Amino acid sequence: MNLSKLAAAVTGIALVTTLAACGSSTKTSDKTSSTGSGAGGSTAGSLVGVTMPTRSSERWIHDGDNVKQGLEKLGYKVDLEYANNDIPTQANQIENQISMGAKVLIIASIDGTALSNQLQEAHDKGIKVISYDRLLMKSPNVDYYASFDNYKVGVQQATSLLVGLGFKKEDGSDVSPAPAGPFNIEVFAGSPDDNNAPFFFKGAMDTLKPFLDSGKLVVKSGETDFKTVAILRWDPATAQKRMEDLITKTYSASTKVQGVLSPYDGLSIGILSALKSAGYGTAGQPYPIVTGQDAEVASVKSIIAGEQYATVWKDTRKLATLAVSMADEVLKGQTVPTNSTDYNNGSKVVPTEVLDFETVYKDNYQKVLVDSGYYTAAQLQ
Repeated sequence: MNLSKLAAAVTGIALVTTLAACGSSTKTSDKTSSTGSGAGGSTAGSLVGVTMPTRSSERWIHDGDNVKQGLEKLGYKVDLEYANNDIPTQANQIENQISMGAKVLIIASIDGTALSNQLQEAHDKGIKVISYDRLLMKSPNVDYYASFDNYKVGVQQATSLLVGLGFKKEDGSDVSPAPAGPFNIEVFAGSPDDNNAPFFFKGAMDTLKPFLDSGKLVVKSGETDFKTVAILRWDPATAQKRMEDLITKTYSASTKVQGVLSPYDGLSIGILSALKSAGYGTAGQPYPIVTGQDAEVASVKSIIAGEQYATVWKDTRKLATLAVSMADEVLKGQTVPTNSTDYNNGSKVVPTEVLDFETVYKDNYQKVLVDSGYYTAAQLQ
């Protein structure tokens, strides 16, 4: 009997120990799942990696902050990185996020073709990838794309140029009678490694083509090829130098440039600086009509001052909200709604949700930017 009691006691102790060990394992597993268990599993505390191209443009700072805040409000952990427009840095940042156990990657790329290895690694580990604003190219491992209608952005940039030159009204309708012209214009495009840049350029040039064909607009330099007019990394200094060269080689005291198609506010500031150095912006020689994009503070102030003519404003708060919603739906195993099949990255048609935008002129900046809460009046003084 004593031996039986002893055996029973030992068995009981072993059972308790086993149950305790099982309890410890369950807690460890729960803790792991709290950092994310993929689609359909527990998502609380899952890590989302967010990579932005640079802090040199204020729009990317806003994008990163808005995405991070939106995800954190939903209870997710966020690793937000900026790559200073350096491709190897961005690749390393994404690799680190994969190693850290990120369940979703939200990537605004520097070069959309340069991250295939990292995207493959993410795919192999079951990590979903959301391409943010700039489409990741030539990889099947891109799950979703959140952006604006970039062709239409280009259309609107060209339309704002035509508004400034007197051919169209702000609502896009034609002015009658239209100016006879011809007007001398020059065209700029964005970075050739950014998939958005050709969309912007094509939308703009398709819109300008009837006016170029009729001779009402003339690109006096003759430079209209995308590769010739593209500005690598959207660099303002490069745009300024190109504008200086155009003025020197193509224009004179008696021949002036009257319009400049610029696809981004940072480039517009550089272009305007070159124009100002050449004597534009005076009472006798006003600035040409200069377009833009992103409604950066410096350019909005320039519009208010009568220098830059217009900018296309893409509400990045809405884009951040869209990307956050996509990530949340992916992590919860839900269907991600999309509204476009127009974006083929060279390997697949990427399911895409595109947003609309507005054009900012001097006469509507208060309503569009201030009344909407995007900027305060004090920020634009």
